[in-house]
Amino acid sequence: MTRISNKQIWWLLIAVAVIWFANLEYRKLIKPDEGRYAEIPREMVVSGDWTTPRLNDLKYFEKPPLQYWATATAYTLFGEHQWTSRLWTALTGFAGILLVWFAGLRLFGRESAIYAAILLGSSMLYSMMAHINTLDMGVTFFITLGIFGLLLGQAETVTTKCRNWMLLAWAGLALAVLSKGLMGLVLPGAALFIYMVVQRDFSVLKRMHWLPGLAVFLLITAPWFYLVMKANPEFFQKFFIYEHYTRFTTKDLGRYQPWYFFIPILLAGMLPWTVLMFDTLLRTWRGGARAVKVFSPERFLLIWAVFIYVFFSVSGSKLPSYLLPMFPALALLMGKQLATMSSNRLFWLIAPMLPLTLLGLGFAPFTARLADTPLQVQGYGEYADWLVAAALIWTMGVIAALVLLRRPFFGTAHKLVAVIVLALSSLLAGQLITSGYNTVAKERSAYFIAEAIRPQVKSDEPFYSVAMYEQTLPFYLKHTFTLVAYQDEMAFGIVQEPQRWIADIASFAKVWQLQPAALAIMPVSYYPQLKQSNLDMKIIYEDPQYIVVSKP
Repeated sequence: MTRISNKQIWWLLIAVAVIWFANLEYRKLIKPDEGRYAEIPREMVVSGDWTTPRLNDLKYFEKPPLQYWATATAYTLFGEHQWTSRLWTALTGFAGILLVWFAGLRLFGRESAIYAAILLGSSMLYSMMAHINTLDMGVTFFITLGIFGLLLGQAETVTTKCRNWMLLAWAGLALAVLSKGLMGLVLPGAALFIYMVVQRDFSVLKRMHWLPGLAVFLLITAPWFYLVMKANPEFFQKFFIYEHYTRFTTKDLGRYQPWYFFIPILLAGMLPWTVLMFDTLLRTWRGGARAVKVFSPERFLLIWAVFIYVFFSVSGSKLPSYLLPMFPALALLMGKQLATMSSNRLFWLIAPMLPLTLLGLGFAPFTARLADTPLQVQGYGEYADWLVAAALIWTMGVIAALVLLRRPFFGTAHKLVAVIVLALSSLLAGQLITSGYNTVAKERSAYFIAEAIRPQVKSDEPFYSVAMYEQTLPFYLKHTFTLVAYQDEMAFGIVQEPQRWIADIASFAKVWQLQPAALAIMPVSYYPQLKQSNLDMKIIYEDPQYIVVSKP
């Protein structure tokens, strides 16, 4: 590859950054995750309590607070917007690209590093999840920081440099724990143990710098855990027992999927580099070092990626974003392979993408046929235009890349140019697919409800949520609700503070009649039941899903 200049790298980075951050405000928040993880930090800012997370004014101990703190800080600095609620996810996703480049540069060389960063930033699942407000991108970044710190530390022969990298690794794992719990420590630890068994190399343990490393880890993690348990004695059982054992071993969260659930997720999520991924995995396994006293970054990255896939495949709780920690490791391995790969071989690894994008282009106009309701018919019909545009850009990118690999218009740099063209087209396609989902927002976002009823919502008047909880509505209204005949994920908080909840419709009817002014939202199917109770209600908003009423 002809050496790409630093100036060209900067221009490429700027182009990716513009595409990456441009649409954070465009899309309405969708339920459940985006509403939940936008609302918890908002309530932190309102209450001033940054120790005890609350959702809908109820204690919520499912996750640690690092992302809540980051988002609450963004709200404080820039205001409560859709883009500030997604900023942490987008920033950690983008930082992950830079981290892969940095680690690749030190482990495998400049060319491998550039390819690895390009591949990660354009992988479909990674780039799309970086624009959806969940906790998985943040924990992926910090686990990756911990793993790469480990790799760089184990590769060092100078003791002080090894120690510094290992301290960075311990800090990364600590921040991963504060992002999403003990998985930030347990999963890397398990992968390292498997590596040592496979490689028959336990000398790694001698270079972990345990005492200073654990000191850094505890210095970062212990203060919040101490403070939250001091303020909430019930935290330990909920967080450490239920969230870290019950969730993994049972199916009670409604997230159970069969063992093969992640197969299509991985195949589609790694596009357009899926075939390259399998080629890389096979070649890395065959060529992996087995020397007892030589640490092999390639073999560890391979074991890490496979372990993450297997671990979550056997879990009783599965979501597509759980695979994200695989992607930086895979990108690093793929970048190393790509740096030494011939253009002809890469051509055949990319070629299968062309029929896929053409298939997408052919089916996209008929998206509305997947709709089940009249509201979906309209939304899916509009979404089809976005999908057509995405498929068209992606197809053009694939064709351009294939042509460049066959006809070297750019001399010896044609392979890199082909990869960049395909990567940018894939990133643009992913952004269009994500942004276009805004067309179906009426079904999955309460933004439109909030806009319609906002003039009638007063901060000091009670607002009841009957037999439901619309996750995005509190954020848009800047108002929490009193739940009626509904618990779901807030059951734990209700047990701790039952006075914030109304158990049944009969009790609600008594409370409602005593209120001089109040609002309530409910599923459409519940309105006739309440009407039969002779409650004084005036409909102020109605759509196919929900009805909002006020005291007349």
